[in-house]
Amino acid sequence: MKLIPGQLTLDQLADIAAGRAALQLDDWRAVDKSAALVAAAAAGDAPVYGVNTGFGKLASTRIAKDQLAALQLNLIRSHAVGVGAPMSPEVVRLMLATKAGSLARGFSGVRREVVQALLDALSAGFVPYVPCQGSVGASGDLAPLAHLTLALMGEGEALVAGKRIPARDELARLELRPLTLAAKEGLALINGTQASAALALHALLRFEGLFATALASGAMTLDAARGSDGPFDARIHEVRGQPGQIEVAGVYRELLAGSAIRASHREGDERVQDPYCLRCQPQVMGACLDQARHAAQVLVREANAVTDNPLVFDDVMISGGNFHAEPVAFAADNLALAIAEVGAIAERRIAMLIDPAISRLPPFLTADAGLHSGFMIAHVTAAALASENKSLAHPASVDSLPTSANQEDHVSMATFAARRLHAMIDNTAHIVAIELLAAAQGIDFLRPLQSSAPVEALHTRLRADCASSPADHYLAPDIERAAALVQAGALKAEHAPGFAQ
Repeated sequence: MKLIPGQLTLDQLADIAAGRAALQLDDWRAVDKSAALVAAAAAGDAPVYGVNTGFGKLASTRIAKDQLAALQLNLIRSHAVGVGAPMSPEVVRLMLATKAGSLARGFSGVRREVVQALLDALSAGFVPYVPCQGSVGASGDLAPLAHLTLALMGEGEALVAGKRIPARDELARLELRPLTLAAKEGLALINGTQASAALALHALLRFEGLFATALASGAMTLDAARGSDGPFDARIHEVRGQPGQIEVAGVYRELLAGSAIRASHREGDERVQDPYCLRCQPQVMGACLDQARHAAQVLVREANAVTDNPLVFDDVMISGGNFHAEPVAFAADNLALAIAEVGAIAERRIAMLIDPAISRLPPFLTADAGLHSGFMIAHVTAAALASENKSLAHPASVDSLPTSANQEDHVSMATFAARRLHAMIDNTAHIVAIELLAAAQGIDFLRPLQSSAPVEALHTRLRADCASSPADHYLAPDIERAAALVQAGALKAEHAPGFAQ
């Protein structure tokens, strides 16, 4: 894939994360021009932050010319202080690609060898070991990016089949030359938002498939509970004018069209209105869609952004603060709300299905309630996960702890804001999996009536891996199998709206 700096799309980022694409840069003029300016600054006598001075609170300390290379090496070694589990290969690939794209725009002052090293690592499948904790999301994602850089230099570690090995050994196996740094290059590599942005982008990509599956599970639940499709009438949503709501209502109409179950209770049904978890699905899921799309806009912009410091413009270097990841933190916090709400309304639909007073199905979706408990405790699991998501959805961006002896006195906490999204997605995937199993059981109780073609196809695919549950049995493996299908996107609505704009 040709790298056009500043023009990576969400689809391209998805391919990069999945390991389906490498990048190639053809035009090096901007890179070479900014590198020449930094080289001239390094050779001169004027103090230039990050070129011939210390960093952060030590910015007033001058560094001798013969120590400039050691300055950059020491910077990387001292900043590689992350802890915790390693970032996934998908996230690391996004870090490599977005850092390369940012530096390739020619405002960072690095030599082409630095950009090429990032591109070569991505192409060769080299995955640096990058611990997921240790960044506050300002002055850049310093610790994660230092671990990434240290591996490229052959001093850190790499991940191979989930195991940590010396990076130098993996570089040799892949015939990659360890990177050596010149003036400013270490700073350019670790300043920036590429770790937090990569974590958030990967979460966004994962959430897109989960969102589409939750639309499908909601449609199946509505039919299992013999709910009404009237609230999905296009006229209702057009007069409100919320774009996500309008699109989502259309998806529900398509999913439920032609259902014999729906036709069976159009006449003589004494119920006037369904509970909100059924009736208000377009309003809730549409709002989540709008939030996700806004986050996608912000994160794609950030994936293409120049976020290190100082920056090189024509014949001058200017210090600023593009490394502050507040846009990423806000986007991640908004995504957290959407992910939590998708799980919250799905949990309410499960609760509705097991309550015979509302669903008019057998209690707890079992034919012999009392002797059998059915989905009673599966719902408890869903409730536990939904409650956990509520805590995780608390905005990370409102917190700040000063660092670097109060030089960096306001930070974004974007890296945690993005990292916690993955736990929330796992929780919500399990909630939706439980809903799918419960809704499928509800459909089973309505046989021989058939649902719509899309819902019946969903039911058939689920039943291929998870059998019907008329009597109690070991249900946890079914939940895990259903969750795996959800995570793989095997049960999503076919024409669900995407997050890219």
